[in-house]
Amino acid sequence: QVQLVEAGGGLVQAGDSLRLSCAASGRGFSDYAMGWFRQAPGKERQFVAGINGGGRTYYADIVKGRFTISRDNVKNTVSLQMNRPEPEDTAVYYCAARRLLVETTPDRYAYWGQGTQVTVSS
Repeated sequence: QVQLVEAGGGLVQAGDSLRLSCAASGRGFSDYAMGWFRQAPGKERQFVAGINGGGRTYYADIVKGRFTISRDNVKNTVSLQMNRPEPEDTAVYYCAARRLLVETTPDRYAYWGQGTQVTVSS
């Protein structure tokens, strides 16, 4: 069983930076692939970035080059550094975990955090 708690959301101006973090409890954190997803009002939940236990990273095209995902397998945390955010990045951001490999489909993730709101003003 893995419990996830996100932090770091808020209001940010376009072009500034914001860092989201996710703290995981439970055993075997390094065995889990971690993902960040987001959901805007009226839209489906979408993949943003993922990282497997060994540190290989994956990004959605719309955030590639602007966002960076990282993890600390000692502290059991995963972070999303959001650089140059745009108003279109406004959404609730969720941290998710699944065994072994990163997937881009939300249904493949067994564990989810409660979400944190990110609002980017123009």
